[in-house]
Amino acid sequence: YGFINTCLKSLVVEKYGEETWEKLRLQAGVQDSFLTFEVYKDEITMQLVDKACKVLGVPADLVLREFGKYFFEFCKRSGYDHMLRTLGGNLYEFIENLDALHSYLFWFCFFFPQEMNAPSFRVEKNEDGSMHLHYYSDRRGLCHIVPGIIGAAALDFFNIEISMKIVNQTEEEERTGKKEHIVFLVTQNPLFPCKGRNEFSSSSQCLVDSEKQIENQLNKEDLEKAKNASGDTGNSVCPVKKSHWKTLRGIITLGKGKLLRGFDPVYPKSLWIDTKTFCNGLPFHMVFDKELKVKQAGVSIQKIVPGLQTMGISLDQYFRIVHPEVPFTISSIQKFINSQFVFQTRREMMPESWRERPMLELRGQMMWMEPLQCMLYLCSPLLRTLHELEERQMHLADIAPHDATRDLILLNQQRLAEMELSNQLERKKEELRVLSKHLEEEKKKTEALLYAMLPQHVANQLKEGKRVEAGEFKECTILFSDVVTFTNICAQCEPIQIVLMLNSMYLRFDRLTTVHDVYKVETIGDAYMVVGGVPVPVPTHAERVANFALGMIMAAKGVQNPVSGNPIQIRVGIHTGPVLAGVVGEKMPRYCLFGDTVNIASRMESHGVPSKIHLSSSAYQCLKYKNFEITERGEIEVKGKGKMHTYFLIRNKSATENEIMGRP
Repeated sequence: YGFINTCLKSLVVEKYGEETWEKLRLQAGVQDSFLTFEVYKDEITMQLVDKACKVLGVPADLVLREFGKYFFEFCKRSGYDHMLRTLGGNLYEFIENLDALHSYLFWFCFFFPQEMNAPSFRVEKNEDGSMHLHYYSDRRGLCHIVPGIIGAAALDFFNIEISMKIVNQTEEEERTGKKEHIVFLVTQNPLFPCKGRNEFSSSSQCLVDSEKQIENQLNKEDLEKAKNASGDTGNSVCPVKKSHWKTLRGIITLGKGKLLRGFDPVYPKSLWIDTKTFCNGLPFHMVFDKELKVKQAGVSIQKIVPGLQTMGISLDQYFRIVHPEVPFTISSIQKFINSQFVFQTRREMMPESWRERPMLELRGQMMWMEPLQCMLYLCSPLLRTLHELEERQMHLADIAPHDATRDLILLNQQRLAEMELSNQLERKKEELRVLSKHLEEEKKKTEALLYAMLPQHVANQLKEGKRVEAGEFKECTILFSDVVTFTNICAQCEPIQIVLMLNSMYLRFDRLTTVHDVYKVETIGDAYMVVGGVPVPVPTHAERVANFALGMIMAAKGVQNPVSGNPIQIRVGIHTGPVLAGVVGEKMPRYCLFGDTVNIASRMESHGVPSKIHLSSSAYQCLKYKNFEITERGEIEVKGKGKMHTYFLIRNKSATENEIMGRP
């Protein structure tokens, strides 16, 4: 069930972080989020619990107990606080009415699916003040959630700490189907004894203390007045001789305006209602004996199930028990007498006109009448909408005016529309979440592509709509390279061969830019241009570019010449000097470098030697004390620059080939 899985995710994220949840769910092989009111397979929940134990290194019983505590808080935060708080005035009443809450959620809350198979609870008081809590469930292995939930509820609602231990664990025999039946022994210790309503009403010590307190408060005059007020029992409806303290428990403390503990109802000597009025006033009721023989039935139920007009028929011939799942025997009903019972008519016993309609379901309570040795079933038709009423060809007039079912049917029409809208909103929310996640992934791809074209800080400025000002860099190192005899290779090869060759080469070079942290400016044909110290100035720009150049020579040996089949050869030229850098263009903006340094670096490449790294004198000055092996070339004539003294970079004396290539 989505609500359970959502709660489990919330617990893991809140206690252990988003990363732990991601690891847990991937191991369990489940989705990241769950629709709150959607039904999911039980295996998903069991997988999550199992993986939580392994990932967190915590035993299953502790994980489930912690989950039980958190589930209680999660329910409160989800809007069920008021509903839970009003279930009972003490822990016994709270547990006793849990099944009624499940029944309400199942039958009348449209956002709870009909497939929901909730656990069942039955509680028994013991003479020593402890309780035996019977837990029934179709899901084995989850019983340790119960102490967590009940313990949290006891502490929050009733200010008591409880301990729960399993005293019996069997296959379910009392109800149909093989269900897990766990019996817990619940013992309690009040944190704040005898204060307010949050305590067990059965605590005899509290009653004794209350009586002593009342006795001290009442003076003799008040006591005499109380006796006079209630002493004349000769004309009472039900005269019973009582001690004065029992009398005082049922009246208001004189002069204090405060109700005393305890209540003794007054019953008439005989029932002041005739049989006809009773059957009309409670149109959906049945009385049956230990043998399930019907003794009495309301008028509306007789109208729908005509067989009930024959008194003495067996009730289980016309009905089956839907909830709780118990055999149709008087002993089973008595054992679960505090539960709400749901009866469903048997199709084969209904009149022909009824057999094509949905079967009628009745929901109500059982009351054992000891003097008559009979069971009274006070019930109402289990209908949620006007559509269900019409399907069974019934009318609101068939339901007693005092029965809240009439109001529920009308109210639920509006709730149906609201819940449908709520479900649609939740689905749209989930769709938006998925779309947002996909959008974020696409955004990252777009940013990666943008950062491949422009420096990151420049790209961010453009995204924000800011103008990128050109910047002057006083010193940087620029590298140019090209493929030797590239023109001849192009003339003798298919275009696709050229593309494959260049792609193979550039992939190697691009990886090296990351290894040595230099910026790739552009590629034009076979020309490859990088710069060190731009756009982020660094003092080691010359060493970075030099190491990159050495890596290029090594990498080029792994690229095959499509004409000769031999490794390709490249020329590399490096120059150091000042440049101006900025973004050019709007439709396809590029980060470009300007200045004579660019021209000289290009000349170093064009006047270079195959498989050699050609250095200008300024580049040499930056590298000569940096542990590089450099040889002098001498003066050469450079086009447009005249004579220049140049050098060849041979190797890095302090770095291995693997370090240069960025290999482990």
